[in-house]
Amino acid sequence: MNLQFLRNYMDRDTEPVCAYLYDLDHLRRRASKLLSSLPSQCKLFYAIKANSDEPVLQALLNHTNGFEVASLGEIKRVRAVDRTVPIVFGGPGKTDAELEGALEQQVMLIHVESEHQLRRLDWIARRRNQVADILLRVNPAHVPQQATLRMGGQATQFGIEEAHIPALIELIQTLPGVRLQGLHFHAISNNLNAQTHLALLEHYFNLAKAWQRRYQLTFKWINVGGGIGVNYADRQAPFDWENFCTGLSTLIAARQLDFQIVFECGRFLTADCGYYLADVTDVKTTHGKHFAILRGGSHHFRLPVSWQHNHPFVVLPRDAWPYPFPRPTVQDEPITLCGELCTPKDILTRDAHVERIRAGDCVAFLMAGAYGWHISHHDFLSHPHPERVYLDSSIERI
Repeated sequence: MNLQFLRNYMDRDTEPVCAYLYDLDHLRRRASKLLSSLPSQCKLFYAIKANSDEPVLQALLNHTNGFEVASLGEIKRVRAVDRTVPIVFGGPGKTDAELEGALEQQVMLIHVESEHQLRRLDWIARRRNQVADILLRVNPAHVPQQATLRMGGQATQFGIEEAHIPALIELIQTLPGVRLQGLHFHAISNNLNAQTHLALLEHYFNLAKAWQRRYQLTFKWINVGGGIGVNYADRQAPFDWENFCTGLSTLIAARQLDFQIVFECGRFLTADCGYYLADVTDVKTTHGKHFAILRGGSHHFRLPVSWQHNHPFVVLPRDAWPYPFPRPTVQDEPITLCGELCTPKDILTRDAHVERIRAGDCVAFLMAGAYGWHISHHDFLSHPHPERVYLDSSIERI
């Protein structure tokens, strides 16, 4: 999607502008490119928590190997799109109803996160005369890599402590309702360094191979999670996917890995297919600092507040000015972009330099296709929701 299209959309009669625009053609091309670069032994699943809109799932249906979900509601969203596409099911707090629903909806793999969850799943599966295919989610003892979020290598609610995995492997051998198919690792999030991510995967593979040898197991799947990041601060320095895939091929061959490797990426797939547009309703100066107030904010686009970063944006100028009095303007100065909420935390970008921004202009936040609308508190203060537009081969769907 080019900036001219954003300008054309901004200049429609609808006022004030507040909208998400998603480029589904770009999303398909990106997913296909990522998938084709992976070694043949690898599968690319889309973690739908990043953006679970039906048009997005439809766009990715034949351009990924399946979907990763974290609730029964997400399972139902996927099944509404396709009845047979592979699904893997993660999350630390699965209820009995969710485990039963996963079996009913023919989920391919359930990621087990505790002994209690394992025993409940076995009990439910046996009552249904089924056998659940599972992966044990491992919380590794040590994860040297740094990233924005860490779910492993330290005390968190995620996964099973590495030291406890042998006991659960032995327990599974006594439970007729579950079948161990491999392991699930997802220890960090938003890693931007391809080489450290390869080292992380090598650590995962070493653990898997050691348990295979010790228990004479044949793992069919090793899920290495997502965790591959998006560089919001510098879009010219993305995660080096091509070199990562080359290194992964070398690693697979050198270690003679005999299992399928699953990636469950969310943000990395969908971030750059989306844009969040919001009109500037006011420009003001308070205690020596400049602020632009937007028709929108963190109730629509919570990602910048959640991650405490300055989100990338461009100003789309609008020359029309309908009022008979001067237009508030800031020129060649830093400015903070704020939402319309009654909280000082409603900040999308802080102290960013602009050539010019005026009341009545529009701001387009880039890379807004993941963890934007879907993690936001939509109805706080009861402002109108943004329009959501899906661009698909020049056909708009709302």
